[in-house]
Amino acid sequence: MSHVVIQLPKNKIIELQQFYQKELLNKNIPYAQFVAKKAGTTITAYTSGKVLFQGANAEQEAGRWQLGISVAPTTASKKQVSTSTLPRNLSELSFIGSDEVGNGSYFGPLIVCAVYADKDNLSSLKQLGVKDSKMLTDNDIRQIAPKIKKMVPFKLLEVTPSKYNQIQPTYNAVHMKVVLHNQAIRLLLEQIAPNQPEGILIDQFTPESNYRKYLKSEKFAITEKLYFVTKGEQYHLAVAAASILCRAQFLESLETGSKEVGVTLPSGAGTKSDQVAATILRKGGLELLGQYAKLHFANTQKAQKIVGDL
Repeated sequence: MSHVVIQLPKNKIIELQQFYQKELLNKNIPYAQFVAKKAGTTITAYTSGKVLFQGANAEQEAGRWQLGISVAPTTASKKQVSTSTLPRNLSELSFIGSDEVGNGSYFGPLIVCAVYADKDNLSSLKQLGVKDSKMLTDNDIRQIAPKIKKMVPFKLLEVTPSKYNQIQPTYNAVHMKVVLHNQAIRLLLEQIAPNQPEGILIDQFTPESNYRKYLKSEKFAITEKLYFVTKGEQYHLAVAAASILCRAQFLESLETGSKEVGVTLPSGAGTKSDQVAATILRKGGLELLGQYAKLHFANTQKAQKIVGDL
């Protein structure tokens, strides 16, 4: 677990509070304007303008709000990559970018997408409004995603909750994501051949050394021209486009699952997820819940306790 502290102006704090409105916690912390929890990360905004992010995704979550953040890592925090290793004109090059979504959400699939953005497509992608999906509304994402699919080659992989629960005891979350990123990139390279990207940018979710360690178990590992950086969508539109396609598919899958099970499946892993999981448990037990949720999350035990206390 790591923690990150950033300093923001008052208007930005208000923006944060609105963004995390659905994840707000009822906690009374001295000098705190609000406390929220999203995807396993606790966000505490203080009246002084300081915002503390704590949890496994602290650096990624903090990265939504400010560049050049001050990082205060614990012993288990992720090593920051040096952006000096990236090509100087990266944003203008023909690159493959890959990203994932769903890892921190109790309900819904884990999705990885790789996009090939040729330099000739970059201006068109920008005109579409392609940018970090976290800064777009769900409606924006639903509108932009189909246009991206028509404009650039992509490969999207979706691991349903049922499949996730089968794999998870053998593959931890990082290993699973490495396998999916590698597979999406490999399939996309085959799709665009004989064209070759000038590089491959992966939105960093683990240190490069760890990524490459897990790659060793893959029969067809892509190891060349790889670059890793957090907040990759800020460095190349290929990653931003991949992020949007991931999010669009995730929203669609949540919507489909909600219709199937007869209850709205929320994103994230907060208390609302506990309540919805308890409702599904009453309907069909763990077998039914496992079709829509990642059972190794703590939400499962919390939901079981809710059902047992009734």
